[in-house]
Amino acid sequence: MRLLSVLLVFLLALDGAVAAERVDVELVLLADASRSIDDGEIRFQRSGYAEAITHPDVLAAISYGFEQRIAVTYVEWGDAASQEVVVPWTIIDGAASAKLFATRLLEAPRLASGPNAIGSALAAAQALIAGSDIQGTRKVIDFSADSAWSSGGIPIPVARAAALSAGIVINGLAILCRDCSSGRPIDYDLEAAFAAFITGGPGSFVVTADGNTSFAEAVRRKFLLEIALLTPPDQTN
Repeated sequence: MRLLSVLLVFLLALDGAVAAERVDVELVLLADASRSIDDGEIRFQRSGYAEAITHPDVLAAISYGFEQRIAVTYVEWGDAASQEVVVPWTIIDGAASAKLFATRLLEAPRLASGPNAIGSALAAAQALIAGSDIQGTRKVIDFSADSAWSSGGIPIPVARAAALSAGIVINGLAILCRDCSSGRPIDYDLEAAFAAFITGGPGSFVVTADGNTSFAEAVRRKFLLEIALLTPPDQTN
């Protein structure tokens, strides 16, 4: 009887391992929804991501991968107690699944609020990767924000070091939206601060969106770099 029980446990574990979704990239889209981001900017950020994930170039890049699929979740973050999953883990393997992800993203209400807690946001993203039943060849946190300043929560160096030690790459999207009303442009080099204190890991990079018209293009470029495992020629790591 004991042998039968041990065999049953083994078969269940094996079944779980076989059932795990394999993808080329596990990608957490960690989007700024702190108090410096108004509702209009939330909509424009989401629209940019929705447009980028459904773009033919991004879908083609996904199809060129070994698994021909990626896993994506969209998380908006604010203060230390506010990291909200807007769209849960979704397998993107073609136009239909990408459109479904985009639709869910655009329809969801705003959830996150409060001042910046970047370290807590990174820690939440790492926990989502660790807690998923998806097996990605690469694991990436895609951090976007209009500031590299954090007002509380887990210290950025602690969260960053933990993610990097877990084999997670952190890339950055620096938002320099000069047409927005939330206290930008900032008074320091945001891209340099991202590179020095937030991003990291093999091939990590920072891209910049410096206006509403370029945001979707910047997101699309970032997706292509992450999916194809490339590094921008003007970036050093």
